[in-house]
Amino acid sequence: MIPRPDTEILVEQALELTKNKNKLNLLDVGVGSGCILLSILNEKKNFYGTGIDICGKSLSICRVNSHKLGLKKRVKLFKSNIDNFQYGKYDLKCLEKDVIGFEPKQALDGGIEGLSEIRKVISKSSELIKKNGFLILEIGFDQKNRVKQILQNKGFYIKKIVKDLSGHDRCMVSIKI
Repeated sequence: MIPRPDTEILVEQALELTKNKNKLNLLDVGVGSGCILLSILNEKKNFYGTGIDICGKSLSICRVNSHKLGLKKRVKLFKSNIDNFQYGKYDLKCLEKDVIGFEPKQALDGGIEGLSEIRKVISKSSELIKKNGFLILEIGFDQKNRVKQILQNKGFYIKKIVKDLSGHDRCMVSIKI
């Protein structure tokens, strides 16, 4: 639940993609403390956001943070995993990759090849994201080709891949086609 410097890459990409947009609905999967979602909403005064997380403590922290920032009327929070989430259609969806030592254990289990949660999110995103909506994923430095293939198989166009502060592939921006 502690934001890392590389997390800012997701926020920067979301703000760049939406710089000329108005009244968009955002979804943050694994919202944690809300650092991504609330940062975007703080910059974009007419955007609305939904955050989901399986951890009640994370949602409580996000709720407190949204209140402190004066954003609580523009944020909806749900205790849910991505498999069971059915609420709404979104213009932009973000998923931050969890790093060992920073997140609760259940947020770290990526399955045998480290992609099970990303697969679920991408699959569900094909239902939840509007046509021409964006999906921004934080990926592991060695996951680019596998995640790119999963996205393409689910009807997404890869707009760009952004490197982190260390020069590793970190953020994948895609569009639902």
